[in-house]
Amino acid sequence: MPRQRGFIRPLHNKTGLVQRLLDAAWIVLAHALAFWVYDSAGEWDNHHTVATGGALLVFLFLAEAGGLYRAWRGVPLHKELVRVWAVWGGVLTALLLAAFFTKESSTFSRVATLGWFIGAPTLISVGRGLLRLALQEARKRGRNMRRAGVIGMTEMGERVAAHLAETPWLGMEMVGFFDDRTPERLHTPEADLPDLVGTFDDAVRKAREGEIDILYIALPMRAEPRVQKLLRDLADTTASVYVVPDFFVFDLLHGRWSALDDIPVVSVFETPFYGIDGWVKRFEDIVLGTVFLTIAALPMALIALLIKLTSKGPVFFQQRRYGLDGEIIHVLKFRSMTVAEDGAKVKQAEKNDSRITPVGAILRRLSLDELPQLFHVVTGSMSLVGPRPHAVAHNEAYRKRIHGYMLRHKVKPGLTGWAQVNGWRGETDTLEKMEKRVEHDLEYIRRWGLWFDLKIILLTVFSPKVHRNAY
Repeated sequence: MPRQRGFIRPLHNKTGLVQRLLDAAWIVLAHALAFWVYDSAGEWDNHHTVATGGALLVFLFLAEAGGLYRAWRGVPLHKELVRVWAVWGGVLTALLLAAFFTKESSTFSRVATLGWFIGAPTLISVGRGLLRLALQEARKRGRNMRRAGVIGMTEMGERVAAHLAETPWLGMEMVGFFDDRTPERLHTPEADLPDLVGTFDDAVRKAREGEIDILYIALPMRAEPRVQKLLRDLADTTASVYVVPDFFVFDLLHGRWSALDDIPVVSVFETPFYGIDGWVKRFEDIVLGTVFLTIAALPMALIALLIKLTSKGPVFFQQRRYGLDGEIIHVLKFRSMTVAEDGAKVKQAEKNDSRITPVGAILRRLSLDELPQLFHVVTGSMSLVGPRPHAVAHNEAYRKRIHGYMLRHKVKPGLTGWAQVNGWRGETDTLEKMEKRVEHDLEYIRRWGLWFDLKIILLTVFSPKVHRNAY
């Protein structure tokens, strides 16, 4: 059978060319302005031209590879801007390495270069924000609108229709639902959504007559024969057709489209830190981890001295935990007990536990015993935010009793996490408590974003729930 090239291709929106030209213009303008403001006494020479051209080439290459010129309809602006700054971070890395190896760094004004490095992504971000506003206003006034219909009065179809109704700036006018199943088999949508306006044949007819521009097929997965027939009929129209597969029946953990050569696949269980998102996460850990480690250096030295003076034994306690993808890591903590358990059975700390030292009780109450794990964050075996690592003995016990328990290891373990800031920390003396902790850990993986991480860090510092059950 001949291979079908391009079975699934990325959709290039009409504003893609405009965005590429604007992004390039902002990079050139930012460099020119920075040079004019901070280095006007100097002379613009070939070095500046080469640097600008190199920045343009690297930016456009990384932007294409990182999906910056995909269609951003329906995606929050901050996610697009995070991608802009991540791509520009790659440009900075390339320029700094080039300057280092060519020994040309002294040619450029440091202040002007810094102004360029900050100004370019700022102008790109502002430009993209303004372009979005312009498109949204045009669509609210009925321009650049497309008429859309949903085939299948299902729960998934309702989600599609609700999204179109809630986001008029996307430029989609919802015509209604099409379905020819019996009424008792239809899902009843919310009252403020369009009604059932016809059958499958009506949808095909309206598409042929040009009354509908886009059709979303949202039928159950078991209806594949009917979907195949619809696609054959709709091939005789000029409508854009999208199949909305109900993959949510699989309880996806960061599902995304991918491809093995030309074979389309969908991830069911996957890490959110894929591609540029992984760079963003690691950059966050290195920068914030280094800042927090610097701030905590003196308190950590005082804590170490207190432990040494008030109890026998080492300052630090090291225990085996599961890390990313279930790899064994050795996690460092300040010793807060008179014992150091790391065997097949590990007894969790309890309230008024006699094994906890007086200094250890204070450290555990304020979570200061975890501070040495900042070293793991900076070196890369842990993250600032993520599911808390459990002792290996606890993992082996709970993975057999809680569905999806091991999926929490699709990301690096964290110094703090979504479960902890919601009060699910400390002793898990019932199965329900561990289930709630795992539920929040998986919710974090599904919802991950840079702003979500920053929110969790702030809640770790200021939320009273964090210290609940801390002993």
